[in-house]
Amino acid sequence: MLEYTHINNINNRFCYKLINTSDFYLIKEWSQKFTLISYLSSNNYYTKHKSAYSHNKYDFLLALNYNNSSKNHINSLSELKKTQARQKDWLFGYFSYDLKNEIHNTSTSKKDKIGFGNLFFFNPDIVFYSKENQVYVESKEKINLIEFKKEINSYSTTTISTDFKISFKAKYSKNEYLQAVNKIKQDIQLGEIYELNFCQEFYNNSCYIDSWSVFKKLSSVSPTPFSAFFKQQESFLISASPERFLLKNNRDVISQPIKGTIRKSKNNQDNSKLEKELRTNPKEQSENVMIVDLVRNDLSKTAIKSSVKVDELFGIYPFKQLYQMISTVSSVLKSKVDNTELIESCFPMGSMTGAPKIRAMELIEQYEKSKRGLYSGSVGYFAPNGDFDFNVVIRSLLYNSDTKYLSYTVGSAITIQSDPLKEYEECFLKAKAINDSLS
Repeated sequence: MLEYTHINNINNRFCYKLINTSDFYLIKEWSQKFTLISYLSSNNYYTKHKSAYSHNKYDFLLALNYNNSSKNHINSLSELKKTQARQKDWLFGYFSYDLKNEIHNTSTSKKDKIGFGNLFFFNPDIVFYSKENQVYVESKEKINLIEFKKEINSYSTTTISTDFKISFKAKYSKNEYLQAVNKIKQDIQLGEIYELNFCQEFYNNSCYIDSWSVFKKLSSVSPTPFSAFFKQQESFLISASPERFLLKNNRDVISQPIKGTIRKSKNNQDNSKLEKELRTNPKEQSENVMIVDLVRNDLSKTAIKSSVKVDELFGIYPFKQLYQMISTVSSVLKSKVDNTELIESCFPMGSMTGAPKIRAMELIEQYEKSKRGLYSGSVGYFAPNGDFDFNVVIRSLLYNSDTKYLSYTVGSAITIQSDPLKEYEECFLKAKAINDSLS
């Protein structure tokens, strides 16, 4: 039986503690009846890799709105700025990749098939979160605990098969992809860019999935530190992201770009060799350091002089299907810079564009066949004290339950050293967890 106790009021909300934390699975199932959901989970990844994820404050967060009233919704950077200046409360939401058009005066002519906007945040009626192995609830209104427990305890879900077998079509043939990479390498030779993150979409335009069931299966197949499930009416994000875009803790700022990928083996001895191979690979190091330099430059726009530093360069971290090269860059924020200014100065993240950023985005528009939308954007939260944490939307499915359009996008960093065939194969390595979840 679900049991809560009222402890005190926090953040101008009524706060409760869940007595038995294992009962939280009931709440997650019950939450699926809402039309607006944000569930962010670390999958306890940071407990295993504290050196990279010691900044994580929560094991998970679940935010819900009881109704879909637009009065609590934010749809622009200017609204976000005003709301944060006016009130100190939770905000959950996303920045889509195409918010770049508002920030950098770029453009796109492609159409979005999922329905997420360029920016969306909501002020939740109720927030569940876990830290230090305790689950807490913060609610705008006082909860009638008897009725609340009764509703959740009596909530039943229909058992849905997770044996989804879905095939995807590629926007590029293999030859088209290889030709595009060679053209990008020509642009690099001509000095247009140093590096470009080139992505391709795989899609099914007529399929049914139960999004929450797929998210649970994907989280099992590929547990990652920045996984996310976001539901906005008929539009769904199902994400197993391993990458942090930006975290702010007081005035400390952290960014952790990923560049560098190699497969994992089932053999531990092989894995040691693969890990060393990634760590010492000049091409992968070159990819990573170019983006680290870009991030350092982005953070310097809002940082106290001389506070930008690289805390870790070329860190190698294991995930279920692969190893990733992750670097950590930090800064100390100037006192008069607000959250919106900080995010604008860094968005979109360099790991998903390339360098230099503006020209890379223009070439992405030229070469890619699909509008990225929420893919390579960011999902996360603002806490009442002004701190925030946002991921990078990669290794993700996007789904519209009305049109039955389902897609995922994967990419890789193209440099002058890139082998087009190996870049093509890397895309499928990154998509392995998604395909394993749907096959």
